[in-house]
Amino acid sequence: MENTIGRTSEIAILSKIINSGEAELLAVYGRRRVGKTFLIRNVFKKHMAFEFSGLHGATLDQQLENFTGTLSKASGSLPLAKPANWIQALQLLSDYLTPVLKKNRKVVFFDEFPWINTKRSGFLPAFENFWNSWASNQKNLVVVICGSAASWMIQNVIRNKGGLHNRVTRKIRLLPFTVSETEQYLKARKIKLDRYQVLQIYMAMGGIPHYLKEIEKGESAAQAIDRVCFTKDGLLHEEFETLYLSLFENARNHMEVIRALARKNSGLTRNEIIESCKLTSGGGATQLLEELTESGFITPYIPFDRTAKDSLYRLTDEYSLFYIKFIENSKSFGPGTWIRFSTGASWKSWSGYAFENICIKHTILLKKALGIENVHTESSVWRCSPENRQPGAQIDLLIDRRDQCINVCEIKFSIHDFEITKSYATELESKLKIFQERTKTRKSLFLTMVTTYGVKNPEKYAGLVQNEITMDALFRL
Repeated sequence: MENTIGRTSEIAILSKIINSGEAELLAVYGRRRVGKTFLIRNVFKKHMAFEFSGLHGATLDQQLENFTGTLSKASGSLPLAKPANWIQALQLLSDYLTPVLKKNRKVVFFDEFPWINTKRSGFLPAFENFWNSWASNQKNLVVVICGSAASWMIQNVIRNKGGLHNRVTRKIRLLPFTVSETEQYLKARKIKLDRYQVLQIYMAMGGIPHYLKEIEKGESAAQAIDRVCFTKDGLLHEEFETLYLSLFENARNHMEVIRALARKNSGLTRNEIIESCKLTSGGGATQLLEELTESGFITPYIPFDRTAKDSLYRLTDEYSLFYIKFIENSKSFGPGTWIRFSTGASWKSWSGYAFENICIKHTILLKKALGIENVHTESSVWRCSPENRQPGAQIDLLIDRRDQCINVCEIKFSIHDFEITKSYATELESKLKIFQERTKTRKSLFLTMVTTYGVKNPEKYAGLVQNEITMDALFRL
């Protein structure tokens, strides 16, 4: 097996599957380019008997022709005649597998599973029949179904109410690399960058292996971002529409929601999204938000002391935010583009929000840095509007602890040690006071500064700042 960065828990699941001695139906899902296919091929390489990938936007005839061609190559037989439907096609597969499974445990891999299920193709009922009537009885068989359309996989496979109801034996939702795994991945590719540079790349591209693969040795973060994002042939120059159109039907609505959230750093409620994007309130909007959430592009956060119906949705896909802020509608391209952007006000706003999102995603590492990883906590965001002549306030991250304390996290991205000015100290004191008054909490509040390089002058406000965490905490395993 080729060396794999991270994915420890996923590899453990795959190892259990290959050694279980039972028929297994594994569903793997996660956003496009996150490394699902690589993981399955890499771990199951020695056991792979048949691999078939759906074609995006293809007709039933094209899918069946592709399937029979792939099966002919796998079996080493003469070209097979194209079957009339998927029931016949999967019967051909079971005929091929029957003698193979008598010798060894084998894996059948259906990649981009949702793309195979074209309209009126009958593929899903045929697959249900294939599993229930034959495959589930083969103790040497592992069937892996994989898809980038995470919401489709969940609705039609994981939560299937028909023939696949409760038939999936294992499932894996593959997430992007963490910051630490991104650093490991770049080191494995002999790319030497300091942590501030790695963090900049993560803020622009996220932990998507296929994107990170574009970075070359000897490049700075700015050079890599320039080449990959701001040249006409750069992978991420026009990836945005391709990404969404490949995952969702009516993807224009999904992209409009993403754009609306990119304009509002503090997040939007469901009703605010519906109003901003002129969506129809009801099941359609609910499904759209669920699709974006399950695919990892947006994240709902329940505000402190509120319920799920008050959730704030935030854009948490790094590349989508970067694209909308800097690539879409931009007239600046070519070498030096990113350096020029990085001196502007839009860069300051984006970098603060992007760093904030990354820290929230890695809250478990912030807890470790605080020494409270074994304390039960609930994480949330918080905002309040001005009321009765009282100012409003917003808190980046709250770590509400069972030991009657709350870490109130202020997250600041800076190229140098962050300096607390007198006016900012006053703002922080006001924020803590407003939070305590509005929520009426009796818990102790610990103001926690989360910065890139640390706070320059913490001793000046020693009674204010209770904890400090630097970006190094994000790079821990």
